[in-house]
Amino acid sequence: MSSSQPLRGVVPPVCTPLDASGEIDTASLTRHVEHLVSGGVHGLFALGSSSEVAFLTDRQRDTVLRTVVETVAGRVPVLAGVIDMTTPRVLVHAEAAREAGADALVATAPFYARTHPVEIARHFRTLRSRVDLPLYAYDLPVSVHSKLSVALVRELAEDGTLAGLKDSSGDEGGLRRLLVELGGRHGRADGPAPGFSVLTGSELTVDAALLAGADGVVPGLGNVDPARYVRLYDAVRAGDIDRAVKEQERLVELFGMVDAGPESEMGRNSSAIGAFKHALRLLGVFAEGTTAAPQIQLGEASVALVEERLRGAGLLPVR
Repeated sequence: MSSSQPLRGVVPPVCTPLDASGEIDTASLTRHVEHLVSGGVHGLFALGSSSEVAFLTDRQRDTVLRTVVETVAGRVPVLAGVIDMTTPRVLVHAEAAREAGADALVATAPFYARTHPVEIARHFRTLRSRVDLPLYAYDLPVSVHSKLSVALVRELAEDGTLAGLKDSSGDEGGLRRLLVELGGRHGRADGPAPGFSVLTGSELTVDAALLAGADGVVPGLGNVDPARYVRLYDAVRAGDIDRAVKEQERLVELFGMVDAGPESEMGRNSSAIGAFKHALRLLGVFAEGTTAAPQIQLGEASVALVEERLRGAGLLPVR
C-alpha cells in the first residue's frame, strides 16, 4: 500500500463464518473472500466489528487473518483489525498481523478505562512506531466510549502517525468537519494530509459521504452485496449522482434485514450479524449462519425475513 495515495473504494469488514460448534469455518471463509473480490471490492478489512473480533480468541483471530491473506493472494489490500483494550495488548495483535502478511492495521482508541486525548495520541504513536505498517484509526465511540476529535485526527494525520480513519461514529456532522479540515471535497489532494484516507462506516449514507469528499466505505452490508456498493462508488466517481442515489436507496431497502431478529428477544448486534450470516448462507457462501457466543441465534421466522429482503433486492430468484 502506498503511503502517498489514500486507500479508496469499497472495503468490506469481512464476516467470520463459524460452524455449529463456534469454530472458524475456513472453507466458507475462503468462499466468502472470493465472493467479495469477485464483487469488485478495493480492499478487505478482516477482524473488525462485523467480523465479531471481540468474540474471537487469539487463535481464532490468527486463523481468520491468515486465511483471508492467503486467499486474497495480493489481489487487494488486507487491513487487519488489532482491536483490544490497552496498548500492550494491541501491540501483540499488531505483530501477529504483520507476521500473517496484513497490509495495514486498524485500531480503536484504548477502552475499558477512560482515556485522555493525550493518552489516545500516545497509543496510536506507539503502535505506529513499533510495527511498520500503515495504521488506520477506527472511530467507534458506541463501543470504545471515546470519540476521536477532529483536532486529534488532523494532528495524527499531519505527523504521519495515521494513514487513514474509518469513521463509525454516526456523527455525520463531525465527518464533514473533518473533511473540510483536510481540504474539503476538491482540495484534499493539496490539503494538510494529502495521503490520508477517510472511509465512512455509515453504510446508508455512502452517497452523501463520497460527495462530501470521503475516499470510500467500509460497509457491513457489503458482505452480502459487495457489487452494489462498488456500483454506487463508481457512479459517484463518474459524476452520475442519480444512479448513485438509486443504488443507495436499494441498499437502504436491503439493510432492513438487520432488524430481522425481534428486539424484545435479542440484541441489535446479534440481529444484524446473524442477518448478514444467514444471508450469506442463503446465497451459498456460508455453510452455517452461526454467530459467536453469547449472541442469540436467529430463529426461522427471522431468517425468512432475511430471505425476503434478498429476493426483493434481486439477489435470490423471486418465488
